[in-house]
Amino acid sequence: MRVVIAEDHALLRDGLTRLLQAFDFDVVAAVDNGPALLPALITHRPQVAVIDVRLPPTFTDEGLQAAIAARTQMPGLPILMLSQHVEPLYARELLSTPDGGVGYLLKDRVSNVGEFVDAVRRVAGGGTAMDPEVISQLLARREPLAVLTAREREVLGEMAEGRSNAAIAAKLRITEKAVSKHINNILTKLDMPPSDDDNRRVLAVLAYLNV
Repeated sequence: MRVVIAEDHALLRDGLTRLLQAFDFDVVAAVDNGPALLPALITHRPQVAVIDVRLPPTFTDEGLQAAIAARTQMPGLPILMLSQHVEPLYARELLSTPDGGVGYLLKDRVSNVGEFVDAVRRVAGGGTAMDPEVISQLLARREPLAVLTAREREVLGEMAEGRSNAAIAAKLRITEKAVSKHINNILTKLDMPPSDDDNRRVLAVLAYLNV
């Protein structure tokens, strides 16, 4: 699986490259600044891109803007953004681009190799991988979520992170049937149409949370 990495810190960039290569990813380019990112994405057309939100020269949102620009030229390009801090606004900007896998993780998650590699693969497969801290902040902002039970809020958080029904059931130690029931209740209470497509379901939830 071809991967393009964009990270300005040399040690982290090298670490990401070695880590992904150890799991049979083909890192076709690793750049350290915003201006170099878009050409690398267009040239190599990776199956997934792992990109730091803040890149030189201004360290604001060069990585994010390059990712969004790339998706206008390569619709559906899977992108996993990395950030040092929780920045829900940037997550929302990425999610506003149509189609394709998307992810937004804090850099601390890279230290959990299994979770990070799973997130890269999930995004590459067209799924969604959202950081629990981002989801937690979004959930805390939404007063209408008071209509949900404590368990439904737990399930909603897991949905928003991109987990399947089976994964949610395993994480919360409940049956898949119970998960399905909770999800139906959540979608009904939040006036959201049900969907069998996991990615669309997650994006719908995140769209609601970002209102």
